[in-house]
Amino acid sequence: EDEKEEKSCGDDEEASKKKAERKLSAADEAYTRCELTIQRVETHLLDPSPLSLSSLSRGSSFADGVNGAVEASTLSNLERLKLSSPASTTCRKEESKVAGETNDTQHTVNTVEETLSTRNIRVAVVGNVDAGKSTMIGTLTTSFLDDGRGSSRTSIMKHRHEIESGRTSTSSSHLLGFRHSGEPIAGRDKIRANKMKTEDEIARESYRIVTLMDLAGHEKYLKTTIHGVSSGFADYAIVLVNSRHPPTHMTQHHLNLCCSFGIPIIVVFTKIDGCPEHALATSKNELAKLLKSPEIGRRPFAIKTEQDIITSMGKLHTLAPTIDISCVTGEGLDLLRKMLFSLPKRRRHEKKVDRPFEFLVEDTFLNVPGVGSVVSGFVNAGELNVGANCNVYVGPTNDGTFLKTVAKSAHVARINTSHITAGQSACLAFSLNKELRKKLRRGMVVVQESPTATKEFDAEICVLKGEGTTIRRSYQAYVHILNVRQSAFARDIQIVNNNALGLPPSHNAKEDTEGIVLRPGSRAKVRFEFAQRPEYIRPGMRMLFRDGRVRGVGIVTGIPQ
Repeated sequence: EDEKEEKSCGDDEEASKKKAERKLSAADEAYTRCELTIQRVETHLLDPSPLSLSSLSRGSSFADGVNGAVEASTLSNLERLKLSSPASTTCRKEESKVAGETNDTQHTVNTVEETLSTRNIRVAVVGNVDAGKSTMIGTLTTSFLDDGRGSSRTSIMKHRHEIESGRTSTSSSHLLGFRHSGEPIAGRDKIRANKMKTEDEIARESYRIVTLMDLAGHEKYLKTTIHGVSSGFADYAIVLVNSRHPPTHMTQHHLNLCCSFGIPIIVVFTKIDGCPEHALATSKNELAKLLKSPEIGRRPFAIKTEQDIITSMGKLHTLAPTIDISCVTGEGLDLLRKMLFSLPKRRRHEKKVDRPFEFLVEDTFLNVPGVGSVVSGFVNAGELNVGANCNVYVGPTNDGTFLKTVAKSAHVARINTSHITAGQSACLAFSLNKELRKKLRRGMVVVQESPTATKEFDAEICVLKGEGTTIRRSYQAYVHILNVRQSAFARDIQIVNNNALGLPPSHNAKEDTEGIVLRPGSRAKVRFEFAQRPEYIRPGMRMLFRDGRVRGVGIVTGIPQ
């Protein structure tokens, strides 16, 4: 009987040791989802230690709560196992260590605003309809390879018809986060395998953020793409080319569009898995001809190693780096991530903090349940502290007036904040009644000082070379000025000296019986008049006008009194 008792005691000790070892293997991620849920409940209901309470209050998401529960339960088990041993001081040291990590986490949370403004690089992704833009963005943000049938793009598409047809029809932005070391942050959680990380989780974990703006590639949605590039404040542009087919006329339009806004270009050849060598060589040769054309003036530079990335930095206004990738096999994706992490910040929005507050409205949500009217957009200048005493002007409406209202709250990357600053994409909630909500539209501006709207403006324009374009008085075009887009008439044209540009006489502006006529390559000062309603315009804004195709670019020089 004594032997049986000793044997049973030995079995019980071995079982308890195995159980303790299994519980202590949380760092190796040996828990199942069921076990983690049980640990969470046991820890926070049965263990009233300060560590578990601080972990619970710290966790802003399900994953953080689970991690805190695992740490707390592990330490509580250690205390139970070593309660009578002198090693209990070690547990207290571990508690203080974890508490220190908690403080570090809170310190990181406090710098999210800085990450989303000064360390946020905005990249526009353009290319032909079959180049794989949404697939590449989905693969980069989720860290999961594509299956060749569109599994990556479905994770980032907005509308049902986009998923069914595979064509993107709207512009959307997606966050790609990096740590200090350049390691990308996985877009899917370890515990919620089928659940994407939210923007606030990515922003809190990241040291540097790359905002990828997915734009439409089909010719039918060209105006949406032009508006996305015009109002997106992109630091860089990635032009995707299907390696199995030569570049199309849409690729040329996208290159001209990016160059007309002065945006540096990175060329990515997609779908290189299974692509014949002669097809890839043909695509590269055809693209090199496009890049070396006078309208674009870039020299292609192949990126094969990390040293090539270092070499190309600082020369992106003369070079066009090219990278070969495959979203199915993963080839070249690491080089592309390192390239994105290495890109320097081009637009210094923090220098515009001292200017008056200016928020450009890109989308409106008229009736959000429990909140009211909400607008999303980009903080172009200044800073704002929202609250009950924050009076702002929203407009202009169709009659040119501005609505005075209160900015109740603000969100940046789904994080509630009371302060927004230049360079951030944010959402603002207003206190407007039902009648005033209907007046909100895209293209408005939110300012603190009482502004004025105008229907006429002066601009110095340059007509792009290419297809034959004749511009004379009463010429009507569709004008894009940052987030503003509307039809406008050319009311008055004045010739700018073209001889200094060295252009041939055929490109010079001519004056005939009907007045001045502008040809491709000529420059002029033009007074435009909006066709429908007044808009908020100020000197210095960059503009683009088109009538089907992009016809010219310019800068707003003044507003007539």
